[in-house]
Amino acid sequence: MSVLVLNASFEPLGGVDFKQAMRMLFRQVAVVHEAVDGRTAGPYPFPKSLRLVRYVRTAWLYSPARFSRRGVLMRDRYTCAFCNGYASTIDHIRPRSRGGTNTWLNTVACCTTCNGEKADRTPFEAGMKRLYCTPWVPRLIDLREWEAAVA
Repeated sequence: MSVLVLNASFEPLGGVDFKQAMRMLFRQVAVVHEAVDGRTAGPYPFPKSLRLVRYVRTAWLYSPARFSRRGVLMRDRYTCAFCNGYASTIDHIRPRSRGGTNTWLNTVACCTTCNGEKADRTPFEAGMKRLYCTPWVPRLIDLREWEAAVA
């Protein structure tokens, strides 16, 4: 069972397993914010969510995310950049064979049909006049929020 952890400012930080939640309560770094009615775990109410006693600085969440295939798909919301259909792969705008790199700004989510059509060409050479989304570098917090929304 996962327990939601909130910062002292009530912003969600993520989830921990039940054992870790009990350790946090025992060490008094968190208090029960929301509990399951009628259940206890030792001297504590059975937690649904915990709130940290002290504010934890989360500036690291606002730094650029590390590049990944899954991250590109989440950033583009599993939508093909060429036809606006469902995307299951990623495609390099400037092909790797022509010096393109695995970076956030050179990759977009793509469906298998468009990926095959474009092949080893640029979108312009393949006759794909426009991109339905513009590549950009997401922050860690963006990917976490989208991952939570999908789950």
